[in-house]
Parts: sequence; structure tokens; C-alpha cells
Amino acid sequence: MKPATPIAVAFREVRHFKPEDCLHCESVEVRGRLHDWTIPAHRHEGLHQFQLLERGRATATLDNVPHAVQAPAAFMLAPGCVHAFDYAPDCAGHQVTVPTAILHQAFAGSPALAERLAVSFVLRDEAMGGDAAEVQAMFARLSAEFEGAARGRMEALRAHAVLVAAWFLRHAAGEPPAETRGALRDTLVQRYRSLLELHLRRHLPLGFYAEALKVTPDHLSRACRAVTGQSALDLLHERLLLEARRLLAYTDAAVLDVAAELGFADAAYFSRFFARRAGISPLGYRTALQSGEALRP
Repeated sequence: MKPATPIAVAFREVRHFKPEDCLHCESVEVRGRLHDWTIPAHRHEGLHQFQLLERGRATATLDNVPHAVQAPAAFMLAPGCVHAFDYAPDCAGHQVTVPTAILHQAFAGSPALAERLAVSFVLRDEAMGGDAAEVQAMFARLSAEFEGAARGRMEALRAHAVLVAAWFLRHAAGEPPAETRGALRDTLVQRYRSLLELHLRRHLPLGFYAEALKVTPDHLSRACRAVTGQSALDLLHERLLLEARRLLAYTDAAVLDVAAELGFADAAYFSRFFARRAGISPLGYRTALQSGEALRP
């Protein structure tokens, strides 16, 4: 089968393409003014985005859930999260977009922080604990390095980005969701979920993940069931289903193209997989979304 062209929401972000760049940094005002302070729904593949709102009000919609905030506030957007922003005019702040691979490598030795990389979240003033000035200074240093051309620029940018990410992960607000809470108690499940994000579309057998984690498939499934109530295979299928629902909800791509994007060689098999897990066909799900009988993921 011909490799599928990645499906994405039709929105081109502001970018400054430089061969030596390993990430992208810009002020909130750049895209705010360019798009009349409204950023349409889109998502990033293989990228994390960190944003600090320093002045003004905004509504961030993350996977169809609106979050109204007043500065100071901060957002971490995980790969695949469909997000949109509606800023009040003259908002100010910073944002940086970082390849997820850099962060997975940086936090490989800290499973509790690494697990949080999989979940988008919002930090309001109370969750920052009075540390807004600290992260504002971090963004300012990162931005200055990004605009400069000093020796070791790429290495310095990576270091600054990891420090920003560490600040966000340490300040992640409130209790994590139930499924994340369980994963935090089990390093094996954390590592399995991280591997799923890297290899989801390859449809690798459970044995591949077990071997990579140096356990047996049965041991991996028992650990997943103890922490989440689901087997390792169920977690893999649920993650695939979530990605399928996102593509069906936020793009106009044909079911055939959605199937190819998710690594299914046979669109009919994809439709059966979706119906078995969701209780409705892909086309039926789209129809239900349009009639308001189903919620966007």
C-alpha cells in the first residue's frame, strides 16, 4: 500500500524554518495578531507545546473541553491533542514547540514526570504556587537564545526547553486523571504507554513491547490490568480508537484515508475494529457527531 499522507487539521502555524533549529519559539502576540486572536482547532504530531499567558484572558479548548483562564496561566499540549485558542485582544505571553523525542530522552530516568508528558493540562495561577515569574524568566532566556546565533545554540536551546518542560511537569495541577494516577504507581505501565506513543501506527504485536520492556507478555498484561483495569492489548486498542475518533471528528478525511493514516492496510478491517470498540461504524460516528448525538473526543 502507498504510504498515507499524514492527516491534519487545515491550519498552518507560524514557523521560522532554520536548518539549525531544533525547536520553535515565539510570542503569543505573533500568531494572535496574525489570526485576529483566534487560533482554529489543530494538533501536533510528535511535538509538545508549552505556552505561558502573561497578560490578558483566553479560552483554550483541549480535545473539545474549554478552559477559560486569566493570566498568569500556562498550558502543556501533548502530541495528538486537538486544540484551539480564543485570546482577548492584546494578550501577551510565550510559547515553545519541542520535538517529543527530546523530552522522552530527557525524562527517561524520571518515570513520574515522563508519564505526565502523555496528558495535556492547564495550570492556573493557584497551581503555579507563585512561581509564574520563574517560568516567565525561563521563557525569556529561551527566546533570547532562539533569536541569537551564539556557538552551541542548538545545545543551549535543548537545555532551556527541558528546564521549561520540567517546570510544567512539576507544577501539573491537581490530581491526575484516574488512568494516569494508576500509571504513576507502576513504572512498567508508564514505559509501555510511552512506547505506544512511539509505535502506535506500526501495529506491532504485544511481544514486541514486552521484549522492549524486558518482561513477558503475560506479565505486562497483568501489570496493566492491575493499574488500569484493562489488559495491555486493550490499552493499545483504546489508544488507536481515540486517534481514530479524533481524525473522524476534526478532519474531513475519508474513512479509507483515516484507516491508512492509522496503519490499517484494509479499510474494511479498520471499520470492523472501530465498530467493535466504539459500538458504531466510522461513518455512523461522524453522522452522530453532526446530529449532536455523540461528543467530540
